[in-house]
Amino acid sequence: MATFNEKNYLIGTTEYDTNFWNVMRGGRYATDKINDGKDVSTGGYALPAASGDKLRKAIKRESLFRNMATVVKAYNSGSRIFAKDCDDLASWVPENGNIPIQDGMNDFTRYAVEMHKLAVFVKLDDDFVHDATFDIEDYLTGRLAKNFAKAEDYGFITGTGDHMPKGILSPTDGAEAGVYTNSITYDAVIRLFFALNEEYRKNAVWLMNDATALTLRLMKDEVGNPLWNHANDTILGKRVVISNDMPDAEAGETPIVFGDFSYYWIIDRSPVSIQTLKEKFVTLDQIGYLALEFLDGRLIRRDALQGMKINITE
Repeated sequence: MATFNEKNYLIGTTEYDTNFWNVMRGGRYATDKINDGKDVSTGGYALPAASGDKLRKAIKRESLFRNMATVVKAYNSGSRIFAKDCDDLASWVPENGNIPIQDGMNDFTRYAVEMHKLAVFVKLDDDFVHDATFDIEDYLTGRLAKNFAKAEDYGFITGTGDHMPKGILSPTDGAEAGVYTNSITYDAVIRLFFALNEEYRKNAVWLMNDATALTLRLMKDEVGNPLWNHANDTILGKRVVISNDMPDAEAGETPIVFGDFSYYWIIDRSPVSIQTLKEKFVTLDQIGYLALEFLDGRLIRRDALQGMKINITE
């Protein structure tokens, strides 16, 4: 079995790239030539380096969270690791005075980081796969990117931590409840803005679904001034991000989250691997592709995100 560094070198070679895509087209003879790129735990093969880079960029283009969160790679680590967060120190120090390094020595919060498996499956017709003019790399990476991004965003918002990340709506590890209200009102939105600590407001954005956004687009104060700036889609100068994975404004739900999403960490634990599934779909003249990635997501500072919680009324 190839070591991590050996595999990393292998997937960057032209030979591996050529043989990998021959296998993806159903060529059995090339399988032995990419065996050192195989992940024995999944049965899939590591993408060639250039294709893997293309896929990562495509996932980021399709993703909401990967453009707001902090993304960390931890490929060459154990199945369970720990992320640490602490408050930074900045202090004026007199000449020859002591720098207060000791004040931050034990100021760490540890968070367990797991390896959650995300699977994406797509099929292609044999006619396309075996057509030499068909760009299988571009097509397959594009299809996989859309599916990975959609599933990731769902997990980063609604994830329970049970075989998936803990999302920002987690009642124990997600956004804090900054405002409790019976319904979405102008005043409740203003209170939510100021519920967020000033240090997090600089890079803060609003997250909500379409139905909530429509409510806020129509909302005005007592003298008719709109809450929503229609010229640049901001509220109180802060950008609005739409995700229909966010819940509606119903009892017990959190339809709006406001804050600095860079304190949500996405930890990529391994590159994407792919295996072909030919026998299962041979009668349909198709080839299946099963792609797997391992990752986790965790809100490192709960107070960096504040949610509007709709009261449960009897």
